[in-house]
Amino acid sequence: MSVLSCLPYGVGHADEGICLQLQIGPYRIMLDCGLNTLEALDCEAPAPVDFVFCTHADPDHGRSLLELHRLWPSLPIYCSEATADLLPLNWPSISLPNGAEFCQQLPWRQSVELAQGLTAKLWPAGHLPGAACVLITYTAADQTYSVFYTGDFFLSNSRLAEGLPLDELRGLKPDALIVEGTQGTARQPHRRQQENRLADQLNQVLAAGQNILLPVPLMGLGQELLMLLRSHHHFTGRDVTVWVDGWVADACDIYLELLPHLPSNVQNFARHQPLFWDDRILPRIQRLPRELPEDPGHPAIVIGYQNADISSLARWGHRPWRIFLPDDLANSVVNAGLDQEDAQYQPTLEWLEHLSTEFEKGQAVLETYLLSAHSDGTGTTQLIHNLRPHHVLFVHGSPNFLADLASLEDLQSRYKLHLPSANQTVELPLGDTFLQPAAPDTIFEGEVADTEDGPIMSLPPEMRDDPRWNRLADTGVVQVRWQGNDLIIRGVSQQTLMRQSNAPATLNASVQCCFNCAYWQQPRCNNSASPMYNFPVAAEGYCPEFLSKSTGQERAG
Repeated sequence: MSVLSCLPYGVGHADEGICLQLQIGPYRIMLDCGLNTLEALDCEAPAPVDFVFCTHADPDHGRSLLELHRLWPSLPIYCSEATADLLPLNWPSISLPNGAEFCQQLPWRQSVELAQGLTAKLWPAGHLPGAACVLITYTAADQTYSVFYTGDFFLSNSRLAEGLPLDELRGLKPDALIVEGTQGTARQPHRRQQENRLADQLNQVLAAGQNILLPVPLMGLGQELLMLLRSHHHFTGRDVTVWVDGWVADACDIYLELLPHLPSNVQNFARHQPLFWDDRILPRIQRLPRELPEDPGHPAIVIGYQNADISSLARWGHRPWRIFLPDDLANSVVNAGLDQEDAQYQPTLEWLEHLSTEFEKGQAVLETYLLSAHSDGTGTTQLIHNLRPHHVLFVHGSPNFLADLASLEDLQSRYKLHLPSANQTVELPLGDTFLQPAAPDTIFEGEVADTEDGPIMSLPPEMRDDPRWNRLADTGVVQVRWQGNDLIIRGVSQQTLMRQSNAPATLNASVQCCFNCAYWQQPRCNNSASPMYNFPVAAEGYCPEFLSKSTGQERAG
């Protein structure tokens, strides 16, 4: 029997969810249970594992726990206190008044002995209230083995969850680190920059006389958006009504019970005014009534559950609606349209299709925004280098994104890297006999030819095998810029083209802003004299080097 190994039932590709069986010494431990069904387990046999850990309440990590508990009622299931309260949102039709009462709640930062020689210790992981990362340690007579599992993690603070405390984990040196790679090697702006950019987008739409629809999952993003609207300077004291549909409102009620587990600044905020339901202090936050009034009022923002049919909300009243999709949802909906077997995002795709007439008439317009709750590639590598593990297993994310991480030379040269697949056991030897698998081939070679019509680039046909090629080929548009002596080519998505084709609502040709500047080449500033040169800038931004497009055209003439 292997002392240390991992058998994944689901590694978080597409909609399969996360569920991993860790073998450490004589014990089998299940890490998360986000499978759609438990068909991968032998339901007629004794319990498949000895213990279960649920890192947080998102469906792709915990939706099968109730079924697991009903099959094996005596199987110990552990999680944090806040996660136990949020888990029932995965089963809205079932009454679990005291949270997930079948879960045993573990304290933060305390080693808890689960069995002889086996301990577990939780730290906050960021991402979501109650989200945890766990260190599992087994001490044998002559050696100690340890595995660190991040679940979904976020190093930065969000509105309702403090980031993973990296300083407390530095130099932990586990034998194996199982880490999520949702963002791959992508780099994202700081969380506060993302929030400010989104607030600017919403502010522009409201000022233009349009209403806003924000589709969100049940927990996490919707509550973060409410706190952003409650506390950002664009909206505090502003005569705006924020409507919340019943699905998301139920999750908000549970969040109110989690107040002791939320950041101290949020607890202080709640001493002076309600977190959510408040019609006295602006902006007003109200539950969406079952019988909609004739008009939502203006300005109005509606937050609704993305998997319910909320198309009727985009027909409510007489004003046009802007529908804001988070980037990850927008990309997933596009992929669901391309791949009819991906059922996870089909509900969102279906109700958007119901609005085809409104889109054609301009009564509904799609926008996208970025508000990440997962660490980007820089944060992922930072965590790995601080923990200094022996083995690293990348899970939870697009296979291509995970392969990008496993191809990083900085990681290849220091750690033993693995890309697990469902139902394939990964052995984690601790001696010197491990052979590093070859890095996934993510670099392609092409040719450039200089013709009379301009440079032409040809690329190898195997590039089409990567699913990301479909998104690039869907528009066929790229942006090219120099970076030193290197030429950087970036694909332009449908969302970016939509942003380019729709001028910001309040901007006309007389406004001095980036959108009307001769140097603005969406989304970057192309003026070497500007402090924002080569940086992505918002359409409504401004700097002293502004040059109107009309003036620039006159000079060129």
